Amino acid sequence: MITLYHCARARSFRPLWTLEELRIPYELKMLPFPPRVFAKDYLGINPLGTIPLLLDGPTRMTESAAIAQYLVTKYGPTPLAVGVDEADYGAFLNWLHFGEATLTFPQTLVLRYSELEPEERRHPQVVADYSKWFLARLRVIETLTATSEFMCAGRFTAADISVGYALLLAQRLGLSAQFGPSVTAYWQRLQQRDGYLRAVDAENLAGDAQGLTRRA
Repeated sequence: MITLYHCARARSFRPLWTLEELRIPYELKMLPFPPRVFAKDYLGINPLGTIPLLLDGPTRMTESAAIAQYLVTKYGPTPLAVGVDEADYGAFLNWLHFGEATLTFPQTLVLRYSELEPEERRHPQVVADYSKWFLARLRVIETLTATSEFMCAGRFTAADISVGYALLLAQRLGLSAQFGPSVTAYWQRLQQRDGYLRAVDAENLAGDAQGLTRRA
């Protein structure tokens, strides 16, 4: 069985959401965030100390967007994947990785320097600068979603899961108030999906069972 190591509302939500959209069995192991600090034993499983970690037989993966791509490719056929013979295959790969490399990266600095660092090391200028960076990059999604319901191929795909997680993180960081109207509507649509709601429920139930405090 697939095993996913996950922290609430962290990047590992991408593979969790993907698993729930695919409706395939998995075991969810919740960890406190950041696990390298609060779950030292985890370093014996993943020396990086990062999440996600997905185990699928001999396969070990730690990159959230790559895991989503792996799951929809290996456990297809599924409309969550865009095939190489489809016109939007390149767009699919672009938006899948844009969600992590372009939209999530600046937010990790906002999170670090607003919450995770000790009080004396927090840096409001870094928080402000990288919040602006994220919001500037989000403009392309505002333009796209003004005319398209989803990122590509005329349907919900793993690219929407990748971008959707970046919007979830932005909401957690208090940046969603600055979303444009099209991104706001897009994010609301994503949150109404059964797969998204099942992923949130799975996260909460697993966290409760393992005695972890829910994150806002």
